[in-house]
Amino acid sequence: MTLEQIITLAVLIGVVAALIADRMRADVVALTGAAILLVTGAVRPSEVQGAFASPAILTLASLFVIAHALELSGLLDKAIDKAVLLCRRTGAAGLWGLITMSGVGSAFLNNTPIVVVAAPVIRDVAKSIGLDPRRFLMPLSYFAVLGGCCTLIGTSTNLLVDDMARSSGQAPFGLFEITPVGFAMAIAGGIYLMLFTGRLVASGKGADALPPEDAATSLEVARHPVSHVDLTGDSLEDTRVFAEVHPFRPAMALISVTVFLIVIAVAAVDLVPIAAAAFAGAVLLILLRVISPDQAYAGLRPEILLLIAGMVVIGIAMEQTGLAAEATGWMVSSVNGLGPLAALVLLYGATLLLTELLSNATVAVLLTPVAVALAESLAVSPRPFLVTIMMAASAAFATPFGYQTNVLVYQMGGYRYTDFVKVGLPLNLLTWAVAVLAIHHFFPF
Repeated sequence: MTLEQIITLAVLIGVVAALIADRMRADVVALTGAAILLVTGAVRPSEVQGAFASPAILTLASLFVIAHALELSGLLDKAIDKAVLLCRRTGAAGLWGLITMSGVGSAFLNNTPIVVVAAPVIRDVAKSIGLDPRRFLMPLSYFAVLGGCCTLIGTSTNLLVDDMARSSGQAPFGLFEITPVGFAMAIAGGIYLMLFTGRLVASGKGADALPPEDAATSLEVARHPVSHVDLTGDSLEDTRVFAEVHPFRPAMALISVTVFLIVIAVAAVDLVPIAAAAFAGAVLLILLRVISPDQAYAGLRPEILLLIAGMVVIGIAMEQTGLAAEATGWMVSSVNGLGPLAALVLLYGATLLLTELLSNATVAVLLTPVAVALAESLAVSPRPFLVTIMMAASAAFATPFGYQTNVLVYQMGGYRYTDFVKVGLPLNLLTWAVAVLAIHHFFPF
């Protein structure tokens, strides 16, 4: 190994260890690793500059501004109020409808504000109509995760994989290109959760752990700075900010929704790249005075953007020093003799396991170059392998700390750790099987 490879490997191991130890914010860990690589010459300043100016960063920053405008308009609070009235009339069916709506919203908006607002509502409505909230709170978090798998912008993991794949010479993904796979996983997962969550999670006093008026207190657990977060949907900051009730402003809500839909439509038909469409939409909201510049900056959530940028720098170092090629060679030799489908199954499993232990961004940085090289070694299209990384890096359900929305409902519902294992592990296996079948069908080798 060369000196640059040794330095890069040492930084990678240090970053992974720090993320597992969870003693320091994930964005600080990633930036520290990037700084060491820059100082030691493993990466050049121009490459670091490129990481901070990547399309994934621009897209996320712009979408954060648009989502913040939607939050400030009070539209989300208004929708929840209407859903409460529906749930009180329709019982369990209404609660499942609200959970499904939250999953749909998570395909386009940040998961955390959706779950933070919906979770206390679902808990209190369930209790008021004599149902166990534990039957619904865990599925709420899981639906949000599955919803994020349905579009390119549903999670920053998808954007990061797409960005790194472009750097490897692959064609960019369309906004809804991965939707058939994500939708198949969401349908299968949703049916499973509706049928089996109540049976697998025993009723108990945990659901009464917090009275309705103390709902905001339960959000303190969401401050847990886990590194295993969906970066689009989850913030590293105190999520109690999302519990604030914003007065409904019809004009602001109408303009914000219109701009958001135009951004989605323009990107969906490939008129302009998603980064350009989202950036133009964010600027338009400022020009129309729907949101002030200060409010736009407040919605940027730099801790997430910097975390992604830092991880991209580490990925660049792995590629430039040849460390990624070394790792790929080892993995290729380990699957020697296997067909593309078997290699795809193993890649999904490896990604899923790493996602339960590491951050989504770390997994994307580690395995995206491996996926491309593995496909090339098998003389097949890299597309299905890249989609595998996108799906498996998000759809990890077996622990309450694997996702920040899981942490929230874990406390609010008074679940046991084993509840997540009992419900989440079968869901992992189910979505693994469905994802592989769907990827094989919609993204042939």
